[in-house]
Amino acid sequence: MSRKVEVVPHDPKWRDEFERESKQIALAVGDNLVAVHHIGSTSIPELDAKPIIDILVEVNDITKVDENSSGMETIGYQGMGEYGIPGRRYFRKHNQLGIRTHHVHMFEVNSPQVERHLAFRDYMIAHPKDAHKYGEIKRELAKKYPYNIEAYMDGKDGFIKEMDRKAAEWRRELRIKN
Repeated sequence: MSRKVEVVPHDPKWRDEFERESKQIALAVGDNLVAVHHIGSTSIPELDAKPIIDILVEVNDITKVDENSSGMETIGYQGMGEYGIPGRRYFRKHNQLGIRTHHVHMFEVNSPQVERHLAFRDYMIAHPKDAHKYGEIKRELAKKYPYNIEAYMDGKDGFIKEMDRKAAEWRRELRIKN
């Protein structure tokens, strides 16, 4: 069965949902936890998004995540291993109706992936014109590929890579100024 690709207007309640879920995740991860971040489109004000909360979790030791994935399972997550990104541990959660509600991306502290995700988020917040363009691309792709998540993701790939490049450059410039 294919999932419907749905892009909806930004919902301010997504922040509250992140806060609630991050507390449960912190308890599940325990003393391996370094930080929990709201990432992805739901973390960017006014940006249309798929209504799935993306969460980035930094841990001290990624191997401990593998040893203790039962903590995440207890709060409703399905572990998917690296799921295409070396060094990541990916978890997903669905509601009672089987609708995807959360993605959790765990990385070891100081992973370049952590910096990339946070830079992308912060860049989009600081550059609303680029965020608006991203929202337009996502809406168009969701209309064009309503039941093809792979084509939807492929359609965003070039724009995301360009924004990643701009975000990294922007982040470097901010560090130089400070």
